[in-house]
Amino acid sequence: MPIHRIAVLSDTHGTLRREAAEVLRTSELILHGGDIADRKTLEKLEKYARVIAVRGNCDREWTEGLPKEASFTLYDRKIYMVHDKKQMSAEAQKADLVIYGHSHRYEKKEEDGRIWLNPGSGGPRRFGRAATMALLTIDGESGKMAVERIDLSGGSAQEADKQSPQFGSGELRGIVEAVIKDLSRGRTVADIAKARRIRPALAEQIAQIYFTHPGIDGQGVMNRMEIAGR
Repeated sequence: MPIHRIAVLSDTHGTLRREAAEVLRTSELILHGGDIADRKTLEKLEKYARVIAVRGNCDREWTEGLPKEASFTLYDRKIYMVHDKKQMSAEAQKADLVIYGHSHRYEKKEEDGRIWLNPGSGGPRRFGRAATMALLTIDGESGKMAVERIDLSGGSAQEADKQSPQFGSGELRGIVEAVIKDLSRGRTVADIAKARRIRPALAEQIAQIYFTHPGIDGQGVMNRMEIAGR
């Protein structure tokens, strides 16, 4: 019986890193834990394999057809996916594998007879954390599951980070407040970055802080940004 290879991603935020291509190319299915950010990224993933995805907090109008959570069976193993671990339902307790994202932090643990997996951010690096994804394998005969962490170091996304423009505090404050206004109007991170002529990485960092700290203002976002001006 074959060993089934399944790529697991989350929080790509409009960036599909080239280091992920080898895993994607050799996988028969792709699971995405949300915050895809734009349709083009999903379409790129679908060129590699069939995609099962849930909607993240940064996914807007175009993703309204995606579920907020998903329960399904793969090779006799029950899988549950949700973007934010805090929003998971009782369905998670029925699963052999629970996949989530949102924190941009890779995590894999086994508790209560099931695997809990956050593949981390497969797109821009955030908050000093590495860009990561995971490879899930399921033995077609025994049903045994294994998870391998894949570090996505180097490459174009990292090089682009080095080229990020630097802003003075006053200029950055104006950018942050403009992005917050756009987010409140339901615009996507990708659209905001293009319209405001800023790097998607900066727009995404502002969005991440804004959506995870309800009621926060521009200065509050700036105080929580890892590197001002990036």
